Amino acid sequence: MKFRKLLSLKQWSHIFRSSWRYIISPEVAMGDKLLFTIPALLYWVLPDFMPFIPIDDIGVTMLLMGWFVTRMDRKYAALSSGR
Repeated sequence: MKFRKLLSLKQWSHIFRSSWRYIISPEVAMGDKLLFTIPALLYWVLPDFMPFIPIDDIGVTMLLMGWFVTRMDRKYAALSSGR
């Protein structure tokens, strides 16, 4: 994601809507869903895993969401454009 998109409210609303849509969609492979959920959950449960990086839990989750949605938009283009 480019820096300008990081500050865009429209981009973040797309990320929040799409991430939930991809998580609950039966068309998305379970392995793809786990690529987002496992690292996010681990970081929330084990926040001292990376103690020298001053990013809050929600910041890491939002960065993971951005990566996840970008990846899923490319991989499942029909699913993202169909809704």
